[in-house]
Amino acid sequence: MSELSNFQKQFLAGSGHVQVFTQKEFDEALTLAKAEIMTVAIETTKQAIFIEREECARLLEKLASEEDEGELCTAMRNAAESIRNRIPSQRQ
Repeated sequence: MSELSNFQKQFLAGSGHVQVFTQKEFDEALTLAKAEIMTVAIETTKQAIFIEREECARLLEKLASEEDEGELCTAMRNAAESIRNRIPSQRQ
């Protein structure tokens, strides 16, 4: 697509409330929007995984508390802590 001349931009923009962009401006804005969407998607996914990991650890701890003290109980508690520490930087 060829770039619009200044006259064409003014004519199109002046005929209504239409803002006209060049293809390059559009492509740059689209690239920025895609990057922002991906950033939000990645952060949201990380948070969802963290929440699920925490719930799995809680479930193991609940099951361990229902068991008599012993190897199985200890193994479940250790597993819960391992799940929580899978990515230590996410713990706060």
